[in-house]
Amino acid sequence: MLPFSRVTIIGLGLIGSSIARAVRDYMPTVRLTLHDADPAVRERVRALDLADDVADTAGAAVIDADLVMLCVPVGAMGAVAEAIAHDLPADAIVSDVGGSKASVIAALREHLPDAVIVPGHPVAGTEHSGPDAGFASLFKSRWCILTPTPEAPEAAVERLRAFWQAFGAQVEIMDPKHHDLVLAVTSHVPHLIAYTIVGTASDLEDVTQGEVIKFSAGGFRDFTRIAASDPTMWRDVFLNNREAVLEVLQRLTEDLTMLQRAIRWGDGDTLFDLFTRTRAVRRSIVEQGQDDAAPDFGRKH
Repeated sequence: MLPFSRVTIIGLGLIGSSIARAVRDYMPTVRLTLHDADPAVRERVRALDLADDVADTAGAAVIDADLVMLCVPVGAMGAVAEAIAHDLPADAIVSDVGGSKASVIAALREHLPDAVIVPGHPVAGTEHSGPDAGFASLFKSRWCILTPTPEAPEAAVERLRAFWQAFGAQVEIMDPKHHDLVLAVTSHVPHLIAYTIVGTASDLEDVTQGEVIKFSAGGFRDFTRIAASDPTMWRDVFLNNREAVLEVLQRLTEDLTMLQRAIRWGDGDTLFDLFTRTRAVRRSIVEQGQDDAAPDFGRKH
């Protein structure tokens, strides 16, 4: 039995369009309604034939939904919640895919005080964006973290769990604040580092006469891939997960200072011990199926 029969997705970038494709592939009898604030995106989605209906307003999109999935940048969650408040069915479950959770819950609860809200975060994505970038298998073997509010009925949480598991995702339940700290470590700060390194390299282009791009090694190329991620989405993540990101950045700054001191004083043992530990982390990620064990990240040569 399917967990939902009428699904609405608002926001049709990489994640929203991937969910739409996954619903089509794994739940073909579900009635699927889509909406995006951008008229050009709505036209593109109609051309791609991703849904039964593409509504011109957010309110019209949710009018008979039993699941409403918000796939907009976290800074836009409050505005979308306000736009659907008067048309949302009383028995509908509202969820989202935002990268920060405490701020999203506050924004949704402000405009939807009586709604059943089960926030979520599929830990999946690519550096590409827009409705053409989505694909149905994006969530296969990836984690989806649910951060239900205390008042959310257990049955609603289990329906969301079944929804994501139908796409091949693994589901974990987590406290919203803990989610924000964990993702600050594993995703948000790494993106900030990538933006910083690529920005610094770009600033040095005049000094190096184009050699940064020409001789970019694998590590730098990987940073450029991360730094090509959607600017609006990531701007909102940092502004809405400020506390956790700043906490992790403080710890990172202390660790960088320690490494700086080790390099200055020729402390090879400290460097070797750290690099050995980080190598073990990489092996654990591969062993748990969260990345490809192929050399050079499986790149074709």
